[in-house]
Amino acid sequence: MRINYSPAFYRIAPFVAYLAVLVLESQAQHLFAGFDVRCLYPLKILLVVSLLFAFRQFYTELRGFKFSLGDAALSFGLGLLVLVVWVGLDVSWAVIGAPGVGYDPRTAGQVNWVLAGMRIAGAALVVPLMEELFWRSFVMRWMDKSDFLTVSPAAVTWRAVLISSVVFGFEHHQWLAGIFAGLAYAWLYRRTGQLHYAIFAHAVTNGALGVWVLATGQWQYW
Repeated sequence: MRINYSPAFYRIAPFVAYLAVLVLESQAQHLFAGFDVRCLYPLKILLVVSLLFAFRQFYTELRGFKFSLGDAALSFGLGLLVLVVWVGLDVSWAVIGAPGVGYDPRTAGQVNWVLAGMRIAGAALVVPLMEELFWRSFVMRWMDKSDFLTVSPAAVTWRAVLISSVVFGFEHHQWLAGIFAGLAYAWLYRRTGQLHYAIFAHAVTNGALGVWVLATGQWQYW
């Protein structure tokens, strides 16, 4: 017997699953001495991918994509701008709590490229899809109307854009940079009317950040 859930469920479930494993990661080292918490990252990504794939037919906002070179270029540039702001706003008054050690893919002092590759792939290919479906397509539009699928991206109020972006920002250690990122992706979705461009910009940010982290060894950004 097939159970039909609300449209919100299909956008919330992958996000909650990601957070659940994130909490497990934070507790695993305390519960199990010597446990390599990095092993949970592939599990987290696989779980999210499985849910996104299982629910793919319900993501109506991803249908009917119309490609525009101009919008793609804008999304790429905006994604890089978010990266610059993200790194530049890493100052004491714009962060919550002390910085963590981040995801360090090194083994015996050498970068483990399997771990690094999985991290970049997850951050650039999976997380943007999951988060944009949740934050922009669901939360932002839901703030204007509970039947959020009927809300055109172009008609989303600036109140919904601002509040959802602020909440999105405080989900991150770097809250101010997170708010800027949320506003950028929300504006892009509102302007183009297609979630694909917000996902692409988010992917550019995360992918470029991964390359920068590997080049500089600033693991706390991961």
